[in-house]
Amino acid sequence: MADAPAVPPAPRSSALHRLVDGFDRFRGQHFEQDHDLYDALLDGQRPEVMIIACSDSRTDPAIITGAKPGELFVIRNVAALVPRHEADHRPRGTSAAIEFGVKALGVRHIIVLGHSFCAGVRCLLEHDHGGARFEFVSDWVNIAREVRDEMDGLVTDADRAVIARRAEQATVLTSLRHLATYPFIAEGIAAGRLALHGWYFHFGWGLLQAAQTPLGPFRQVDSGTPPAPAVGHADGAAPPPCPRAGRAAARRCDAPAPSIAPRHP
Repeated sequence: MADAPAVPPAPRSSALHRLVDGFDRFRGQHFEQDHDLYDALLDGQRPEVMIIACSDSRTDPAIITGAKPGELFVIRNVAALVPRHEADHRPRGTSAAIEFGVKALGVRHIIVLGHSFCAGVRCLLEHDHGGARFEFVSDWVNIAREVRDEMDGLVTDADRAVIARRAEQATVLTSLRHLATYPFIAEGIAAGRLALHGWYFHFGWGLLQAAQTPLGPFRQVDSGTPPAPAVGHADGAAPPPCPRAGRAAARRCDAPAPSIAPRHP
């Protein structure tokens, strides 16, 4: 009986090869060197911080923050959006992860991490609805349609890139306000167990900004100084009242201010 023909080796993929090499480095430099950390993680995870970030390959929250395994509970989706609370018994991935992080893990801080040059926000601004380009993305980013409405209501001579930066920060603020619609989050804030943060990473400049309130503005994070939460304290103290959201919320960010006038008198 003739031998079966040899199976040719799979073509070499430089991308996958880098990943396998990276795993080998991880094992040698981290897993096999930090036995105490990984032994402790066998007992479960106890992160204090949840980060809701974009799926963009350029803005990995663990790399940006230098976090170790077990320090962050990370949720990633297109444009780092948070939908409003809806108890309709439909499967909702982002909402389920938020619930697990708060109820099961007891995180004390939730950070919504937006970033510059976000394609998801660009899709939102360009009204990419009803077209053939995406089947799911357009409906997803419509979670933040109030940002698009706000940007559409402005008349400006500013560069489109400036408007995009403003919209990216405005989506962070929108997600912060949507988080507060979840009863278990509102309860945690009221009890001083939970704080909400809105961060914005400009990877063109290598800068990190933080929202001062759920309506903005954003201010640069100083080295070595953690920014105050936009909502709550997570230290047992009574939180300040949350400003009411309004249509002007998307304007209140720290991007360069373009010349803006109302569309209608």
